[in-house]
Amino acid sequence: MKNKIKSVAYSMISMSLILTPALVSAQLVTPTGTGLPTSSLMDIISNIMYWLLAVVGIVGVIGFAIAGILYLTAAGDEGRIGTAKNAMMYSIIGVIVALAGLVALNFAKGMLGAQKGF
Repeated sequence: MKNKIKSVAYSMISMSLILTPALVSAQLVTPTGTGLPTSSLMDIISNIMYWLLAVVGIVGVIGFAIAGILYLTAAGDEGRIGTAKNAMMYSIIGVIVALAGLVALNFAKGMLGAQKGF
């Protein structure tokens, strides 16, 4: 049973690797007059990444606000204060990671976009 699952997985991976050039080349040819969007693959990926980064940023800010409320309602309990500080630290790290992702995405888009000038 294990070997059968492995063989199916390996065959799926090999088929995806074989079909990848065909899928990419199919994306490069855009027929006119079909009403389909004419966005490039880079635009689609960057739009998905912007959406995910916005979600992570919003969740991080909400987490920071919840951590602040936890800290205010701790009433001197060291365990709850520690929990609130950890939640605040993780929220700040989440927002920093989201901003770093945004910077990396814009950098990659600028490098791969072949735009003139700076």
